[in-house]
Amino acid sequence: MRLLAAIATGLSLLSALSAAPAPPTPPPGRSSGPSSAPSAVTWGVAPSSPDGPNGRPAFTYKLDPGATLTDYVAVTNHSTRPLTLNLYASDAFTTESGGFDLLAGGQQPTDVGAWVRFTQRSVTIPSTSRLNVPFTLSVPDNATPGDHAGGVVASLATTVADGQGNQVAVDHRVGARIYLRVTGELRPALTVENLRVRHTGSLNPLAGGTLTATVTVRNTGNVRLTGLPALEVAGPLDLGRRAVEAADLPEILPGGEVTTTVRMTGVPPLFRLTTRLTVTPAAVGDQVLDPPPRGDTARATVWAVPWLQLALLIPIGLAGWLLVVARRRRLRAIAQAVAAAREQGRMEASRTTPQDAANNGAAQGPHETTPPRRPGSEQ
Repeated sequence: MRLLAAIATGLSLLSALSAAPAPPTPPPGRSSGPSSAPSAVTWGVAPSSPDGPNGRPAFTYKLDPGATLTDYVAVTNHSTRPLTLNLYASDAFTTESGGFDLLAGGQQPTDVGAWVRFTQRSVTIPSTSRLNVPFTLSVPDNATPGDHAGGVVASLATTVADGQGNQVAVDHRVGARIYLRVTGELRPALTVENLRVRHTGSLNPLAGGTLTATVTVRNTGNVRLTGLPALEVAGPLDLGRRAVEAADLPEILPGGEVTTTVRMTGVPPLFRLTTRLTVTPAAVGDQVLDPPPRGDTARATVWAVPWLQLALLIPIGLAGWLLVVARRRRLRAIAQAVAAAREQGRMEASRTTPQDAANNGAAQGPHETTPPRRPGSEQ
């Protein structure tokens, strides 16, 4: 049997569990079936007192092990005909994307969902009416300290036909969340696991690429938490170090995990990048964590080869090499021309004979010399 469930918490959607495509999302706080279900069949569930809803967004308790209390849930029929609904409680868990979900209707709860008891498991509500139904929450003596989450559910089972004409049982569920904190030592802790990093280059060689870091964050403590992710990246010798903070994580229940992605733009491709992703735990809502828990860090390296820059440097380097070669050739040609001129001069000088030298000397004519005067002599 395939089940389709949509659970709303007070005025917010809790979950959608289905082995087939889910019907359109109902208005906040209400649930309705697919088009084949009775028209205008809607109902709501909210925390209540014996006199009616009291404005609480969820059933929130802080109890000791072994404690017992009685509370009320208001189930309102917004339809124009009577409704018979099943009432029960179930355990909650965190989906991979960070959603708050409840176990499927066929699964037996083992935590806070198993600690809730209704005096009546089925109620019939007249049209446009409300019932304030009591229930009992009994905390076992051996309950572990910390947060326990679940939900109170009002469900309507119907049968519809799928695309192949088969009859499918569909369980439409509307509920309100339960947050129970059992007293004792609190251990808030988040663990960062399975860090995967990828660097994507840019078509602009002057701009850096995009670094994408995907990580799994697990709540290994006993308190529901959110987290503050921060990503750092640096190249060899700590070149180009950069850091960025991401959006807060959604609520993670104890034992739950979420997968989140942090992106950083403008990261230069420095061949090999070292990344560090740190998630710092933070309280949910008005909780106070004292002392503040330490964050957890995961590290990874990724190759970031500047292929585009290298492709541009190759022709530039080739052009520079050609210029150097041409300059060397010109200098070599000039040196060869100077050497040839010198050799030509030496060859011409070697052709001059001794007779030519004597003729050159005679052509200059006789020379007269005047003896120097002696002191006291007359001219």
